[in-house]
Amino acid sequence: MAVAEGLEVARFLREQPKKLFIGGEWVESASGKTFDTIDPSTGEVLARVAEGGAEDIDRAVAAARKAHESGIWRDLPPAERAKALWRAGDLIEERANEFAQLESLDNGMPINDALVFKVPLAAATFRYYAGWVTKLDGGTQSLSLPGKFLSYTLRQPVGVVGQIIPWNEPLLMASWKVAPALACGNTVVLKPSEETPLTALLLAEILQEAEIPAGVINVVPGFGETAGARLAAHPHVDKIAFTGSTEVGKLIAKTAAETNLKRVSLELGGKSPNIVFADADLARAVSGAFMGIFLNSGQICSAGSRLYVQEKVYEQTVDELTRSIENLQLGPGIDSMTQMGPLVSQTQMDRVLGYISIGNKEGARLVTGGKRASGHGAGFFVEPTVFADVEGKMRIAREEIFGPVLAAIPFSDEEDLIAKANDTMYGLAAGVWTSDVKRAHRVAHALQAGTVYVNCYHMFDPAAPWGGFKQSGWGRELGPYALDLYTEIKNVIVDIA
Repeated sequence: MAVAEGLEVARFLREQPKKLFIGGEWVESASGKTFDTIDPSTGEVLARVAEGGAEDIDRAVAAARKAHESGIWRDLPPAERAKALWRAGDLIEERANEFAQLESLDNGMPINDALVFKVPLAAATFRYYAGWVTKLDGGTQSLSLPGKFLSYTLRQPVGVVGQIIPWNEPLLMASWKVAPALACGNTVVLKPSEETPLTALLLAEILQEAEIPAGVINVVPGFGETAGARLAAHPHVDKIAFTGSTEVGKLIAKTAAETNLKRVSLELGGKSPNIVFADADLARAVSGAFMGIFLNSGQICSAGSRLYVQEKVYEQTVDELTRSIENLQLGPGIDSMTQMGPLVSQTQMDRVLGYISIGNKEGARLVTGGKRASGHGAGFFVEPTVFADVEGKMRIAREEIFGPVLAAIPFSDEEDLIAKANDTMYGLAAGVWTSDVKRAHRVAHALQAGTVYVNCYHMFDPAAPWGGFKQSGWGRELGPYALDLYTEIKNVIVDIA
């Protein structure tokens, strides 16, 4: 097991294999199987993890159902639930180094990104929803027969929630789902990706320490074809929340419809346009384009993978972006000097290299990068890559690559830009760089995207809603909007005449 000496995560990683967390206990998988989770910087085994399967999902759902029906969590005084969630945020912060190191080793993200942004945002998410627990109020309605009837609404938990999270932002995605679900009084079965299960298991440890009752949170690492499929189809799961590819999201929606018609929320793929007008502050725009595509090695569903630049400043922008890449420090995520780490797996690296080959064959102009990065042993590193003069019909302009590959596309005017930017099946995010306030608002209104950044990119906050248009998903996570995903509205009408 390749673990650097002296890391705070050493204790966590020494306890092998990592077990499932079901009903408040750490247990082996029913099959006894384990799988390896790999350090993508080295290609070596980081840890062995119990492989949850259908039987383990059944056990976890039964534990969650028992906890829900007992009322051990939903019937707690709201202030007590809020206290537990706030404590969870404190504990994440107290063990920030451990979370950041573990996230970096398992996922490959730069340690500074994890420590400065991702872990604090996870802690903030639990605190944000702790504040909502005491404010889940209903309302009264004025009916057509005043004085005859009293009508009021209640917000009640949906019940047992299945949550399936991806490998690209493991801790953050778990927090975005678990925190609002628990705030609303639900019980949870969380299935992390088989690529990056470790921070979800550490989160279970944290929530147990925060005195979340047994069975309220269950964590079952496993593969999508077995554990994930069983969770999506389970008749005793009341809701599924999924973040991942559009293709898998469609399968989950179909399965939910064909079984017990469980509620579904989906945060899916993206091919986000990042738009630079000629009047923009180019230094800031280039910096925003750089972060928009190379943050987390481009493995972000909202990555600004289509860079639209107005013709007047197109060549200058591409040239300045290319120069900024020359100084990019590529290396193991755990190295504090690293600015961009590896891709998460051999499979993902092969996928990204395949798209680079497609871009070359389609006739796009390769400006920089374009191959596996040398000098990193068996790690899954790909050079930051920029294609210029990309046409909208090309696959690298239409399909989600999920890697450090940017497609630069010129445009003439605002009308031309809107048509090109919206010509996609996705609609998760977009960026606009301009000094014209009127234009910023016009374009933001016209873009078909769930989030539009103006003169910034990749800005996240627990209070700001997150989700997509079109085939980028259903529903909104974060902010007060997530409360609608995890509560049922009950109307009570009383005859008082």
